[in-house]
Amino acid sequence: MSYPFLLGHGTENDFVLLPDHDGTRHGALSPTRVAALCDRRAGIGADGVMRVIRAEAARALGLVADTGDAAWFMDYRNSDGSVSEMCGNGVRVFGRHLAEAGLIDPTAPVEVATRDGAKVLTFEADGAITVDMGSPVVLGDSVVTVGHRGWSARHVDMGNPHAVAFVDSLDDAGPLLEAPGHDDAVYPHGVNVEFVADRGERHVAMRVHERGSGETRSCGTGACAVMVAAALRDGVVDPPAADVTYRVDVPGGTLWVTWTADDRTLLRGPAVLVAEGTTDL
Repeated sequence: MSYPFLLGHGTENDFVLLPDHDGTRHGALSPTRVAALCDRRAGIGADGVMRVIRAEAARALGLVADTGDAAWFMDYRNSDGSVSEMCGNGVRVFGRHLAEAGLIDPTAPVEVATRDGAKVLTFEADGAITVDMGSPVVLGDSVVTVGHRGWSARHVDMGNPHAVAFVDSLDDAGPLLEAPGHDDAVYPHGVNVEFVADRGERHVAMRVHERGSGETRSCGTGACAVMVAAALRDGVVDPPAADVTYRVDVPGGTLWVTWTADDRTLLRGPAVLVAEGTTDL
């Protein structure tokens, strides 16, 4: 069976999108199919897969219990086929597709349902998209390891778990080709690990190892977790007394994260569609 797909990215965090508006094309989207699509040698190649499905159809399939007032649901899977709660770069690419396909009105804020609740997208005049990622949850400190080295890490939940470790140089973090070690008692469902180095005032750079995908060129929820951890380290209170914005450099580009006085994290960055076609993978 051949079916349509699109390919897009946000700061080089790339995704295969599968239009399945009424939920009849892909049924129970299998880990095998997701992994085949994401295979960079034998497939299309991506960090994850997003099924574009109407919220009503997603509820009927049991993909999510509650979609609020959102008309669309982002059914996101990591490249190994595992289900993920949320993807900050992915939801912007998802929104870009909805806008370019004429499925939403991009001149007004748009709600997209996810497994971490509804996210509100705002399409900026310069082409960037800002997504309200909700309130961060800071859960204390932990330790992550690469090989025989270990680092203290701040545990921040952005709808999915993150361990943020500050290093003098990103080279110190090692190749990150293998999953960094973590405490299963602290992170029973695995964890995304960010290594962070300072670049200037309210300016940091990061590398990330995403659970289920490995090292990626960018991670939107990770950038939010990094910003919160950096702000707390720099003396910002939780929540901030006033809006504070950090620049977060990732290997694939630059993201901007604002932590607002009403305890919301706003992720701003590009979202681009680069290809479309059909496949029978």
